[in-house]
Amino acid sequence: MTGTIWTPVLGWVGAVATALGLAFAVPSESGLLGRLPSVSGKRLHDQSHIALPQQLPSERTVAVVQFKKSQAAEAQGWIDGMGLHRSPGVAWLRLPVLNDPGDEPQRRAKEAQLLERYPSADERSRLVTVFTDKQAFVRSAGLTTSEHASVLVLDRSGNVLAKAEGPYDHGKAQALRETLLAQR
Repeated sequence: MTGTIWTPVLGWVGAVATALGLAFAVPSESGLLGRLPSVSGKRLHDQSHIALPQQLPSERTVAVVQFKKSQAAEAQGWIDGMGLHRSPGVAWLRLPVLNDPGDEPQRRAKEAQLLERYPSADERSRLVTVFTDKQAFVRSAGLTTSEHASVLVLDRSGNVLAKAEGPYDHGKAQALRETLLAQR
């Protein structure tokens, strides 16, 4: 008879212990969407190097990420659709992420192609090229593919606070903007 009294009590104690264990085992909210890997980028307008994410221009920055030349229209769709050129209070970058050829002359050739593609001083001032392993970047940032342009809202710790992939979508853009402006 004593065993039947303790069975429900032990069941509840076990359930509470399991819940507490899971609460500590679950990853923190900041890591759920992804994290920008620590990489070195190059500002093409002045050829200066920038350590990402630590040297992002603001505590919250929009990064329009492009993995291929063919994604330029998708990326531009996000820039135009979100009105980034018309929003002086919004820090943003165009971030071409390219596989590192491992050779400085090849890097310079790719940078020259980008400079030809973006001739205006305003476009170049926001252009930061990253040579790295594209697929490792995609995994780390929590993206699903490098087949589409992506838009990330990042903090200076590299946490991905919000993201969208593919062609411009008004609803997704609104969610990105809300995240960008939250807690300012």
